[in-house]
Amino acid sequence: MPKLNRFLKKDETHPFEAVQAEQDRHRIAQTIQAIEGFVMCQSIAMGLLQLVALRFSGQTPGLFFRYLRTPSHAVVSEATVAAYLHKSIFRLFAQDPQLSITKIIKSKQDASHVDEDSLAS
Repeated sequence: MPKLNRFLKKDETHPFEAVQAEQDRHRIAQTIQAIEGFVMCQSIAMGLLQLVALRFSGQTPGLFFRYLRTPSHAVVSEATVAAYLHKSIFRLFAQDPQLSITKIIKSKQDASHVDEDSLAS
């Protein structure tokens, strides 16, 4: 793709129009679509972390394990919720063996050479 000019004048054509090969145009479009999809998924994930932080801050004492310079005793941050989930997500899955995600994880685990107590769920 030609170098983008951030300040196009009204009479200038967009650099995408200068790309002649159809395969190159398709790749550029796929790249833009992938970037937009990533940003959308990241925004949804951040929104879910914010909702969890707002909804469950007072109910889970394990959320207050991180040091913060200016802690809020009412609501924890998204980073704290993410760290908590990263640390304990498999334990939470193991508490309910009937969850679909727990069944999928168990079906993917190779238990032939692993001790039963060390399985994630």
